[in-house]
Amino acid sequence: MRGPLRVLLLGFGKRPGVVEEAERLRPMVEHYAEIVAADFTGQADLLDLDADLAIVLGGDGSILRAVHQMGQRQLPVLAVNLGRLGFLADLSPTELPDILRQIASEGLENRVIEHLMFRCRVYRNGDLLADELALNEVAIQTGPALTMVDIDLYIDSEWVTTYSGDGLILSTPVGSTAHSLSAGGPILRKDLHALVICPINPHTLTNRPVVDSADRVYELVLSRGEQGTAAVADGRALCGLELQDRVRVEKAGVRFKLVAPPQHSYYRTLREKLGWGGKFSRGTGSEVSGRP
Repeated sequence: MRGPLRVLLLGFGKRPGVVEEAERLRPMVEHYAEIVAADFTGQADLLDLDADLAIVLGGDGSILRAVHQMGQRQLPVLAVNLGRLGFLADLSPTELPDILRQIASEGLENRVIEHLMFRCRVYRNGDLLADELALNEVAIQTGPALTMVDIDLYIDSEWVTTYSGDGLILSTPVGSTAHSLSAGGPILRKDLHALVICPINPHTLTNRPVVDSADRVYELVLSRGEQGTAAVADGRALCGLELQDRVRVEKAGVRFKLVAPPQHSYYRTLREKLGWGGKFSRGTGSEVSGRP
């Protein structure tokens, strides 16, 4: 790695405790790295900043904000969990000094795991309405009228089926533990090159989540729906949809880059966050006995 480590310090300042924790950690970070910029608004343009690493304080929502800020120039992310349940933000503040020291002395080689991202474009009568990167999922969701929507799914231009229900989620492996999981979708290992198609409260009981290759082109066409139905990427509304609008989803040209904390395995994270070991992670609910 060239010269001293150069980092961005990011987080969502409206979340209680984030700014205070950033101030507490700042002298320690500066001991190992030069802080090129710090932003706790989620609005700063990061594209032209010359940095090696983004340190993100908060939870998974803070990471999503940082990813969207970085856009087409994705820096490796070192995610420090200040929340209750973070599948991506898996590093505790007490672990931060050790891993920063290692990165500063040894570099980022063999520490960064790249993850799939989507490019989502919305078309109306051939005109582009929205163009957005997504890390977790892209969805069509019903609006305040709370009536069912019909969504035609095409894969590589072939009509697959029509989903009737409250909506449809296309999820990356990273996003498989987010909205898709709560809708009944499967958990995919984060480094898989695949996509989850998960209906939201489908009217037909035979509609079940499907896993397919990330190399395909997916199109969602709204064939029935009321005003307020929207295309959503990573929890953010892209635009309202009208009948026959097309939401096109395909693999993005950039990847999300996450620094893997030492001794933090994929299944350890699932055990701790989902309570598979019989004991729930802090703040997730009551505890039950299990293996040590």
